[in-house]
Amino acid sequence: MDIVKVFGLNVKKYRQACKMSQEDLADKSNLHRTYISAIECFRRSIALENIQRIADALNIETYKLFLEQ
Repeated sequence: MDIVKVFGLNVKKYRQACKMSQEDLADKSNLHRTYISAIECFRRSIALENIQRIADALNIETYKLFLEQ
């Protein structure tokens, strides 16, 4: 399992399910849009604090971002 890829795919899946743009998610999680883009393109590892920010912004449990689909 490539955790960076699993995480990025899940962020994108949950973001799209919430009908949010990358910019919407960035604003809601207080992160930069290019940071969200880099996560979804598997070009970025991510700090634990930012994982929690993204999960909170998506209104999901954090662990769901790590489940392989």
